Amino acid sequence: MSRFADAGAGSALLERSLLSLCSPGGKRGLSILIYHRVLPVKDALFPGEVDRREFSDQMALLKSRFNVLPLAQAVAMAKRGSLPPRAAAITFDDGYADNAELALPVLREHGLHATFFVASGFLNGGRMWNDSVIELVRRTPDEVLDASALGLGVHALRSVAERQRAIPALIGQLKYLPMVERLEKVERLAALAHCALPDDLMMTTAQVRALRAAGMDIGAHTVNHPILARLPDAQAREEIAQGKLALEDILGEKVVLFAYPNGKPGEDYLPQHVTMARDLRFEGAVSTAWGASRGEPDPFQLPRFTPWDRNRLRFLLRLARNLTVPAGRA
Repeated sequence: MSRFADAGAGSALLERSLLSLCSPGGKRGLSILIYHRVLPVKDALFPGEVDRREFSDQMALLKSRFNVLPLAQAVAMAKRGSLPPRAAAITFDDGYADNAELALPVLREHGLHATFFVASGFLNGGRMWNDSVIELVRRTPDEVLDASALGLGVHALRSVAERQRAIPALIGQLKYLPMVERLEKVERLAALAHCALPDDLMMTTAQVRALRAAGMDIGAHTVNHPILARLPDAQAREEIAQGKLALEDILGEKVVLFAYPNGKPGEDYLPQHVTMARDLRFEGAVSTAWGASRGEPDPFQLPRFTPWDRNRLRFLLRLARNLTVPAGRA
């Protein structure tokens, strides 16, 4: 039996009532969920990542307890003060191929809408640097990865647990390096791992068009997914603008929503990046700040929530609690 199975009409009414108290509608109370990937089966290295069955269960629960809206519509309604109670929107970040292959059929099965924020530079065979690290640790036949020559330490890889520890240790050391230096170190790290890396993790342009043709929305997420706060302002603006233009060329229409890469306010993006998003004529932008907007919501700093809980009650309680916490802004 699914851990998300409905507990009956009484429970449903009680849960909707609780959520309505936290999410009264008007201008406030919009829950925006973030996903990245939907896997065909559980991944031993990342057991917390949702698989297709779990995602379907979550979507069924979300539909039964919330008023799920397209994000662009929800942003417009929040500006007008006409959000319904228990308003929610679903988003995906980065542009993984499984979004089109696995998430889309589930969304269509449940009659739900999502917005997919795509980093345009990785389409058609590209790979994000962190996925290169994950895959080289996963695929290397070696039991030890000696990256001390790169200043990244020595990592035991004899078991799944050791590989699970090696991945965040390496990513943590690389994450905030300047982009060119980071990519150069990842390339050298891949050579040390003695393995081939996949070229099918991210979507193709055809899959982006297929998502849009299925009624989903596509949002911009820069070209190369940099930490904007670590770039000169001119380069940050170019990343945002060129990512938007690339997707507009693919789709033949305006792209009106933007997601800040990594998305922590004051750390990954700054007030000037909010101004850039406005100046580039986006209609809204999302962060990865947990919590809910307080007072007048800023459509260019909409907080989002990552739903990691793996049973019905905890999932709903986490969403309810998220709506009571003031979200950070840059």
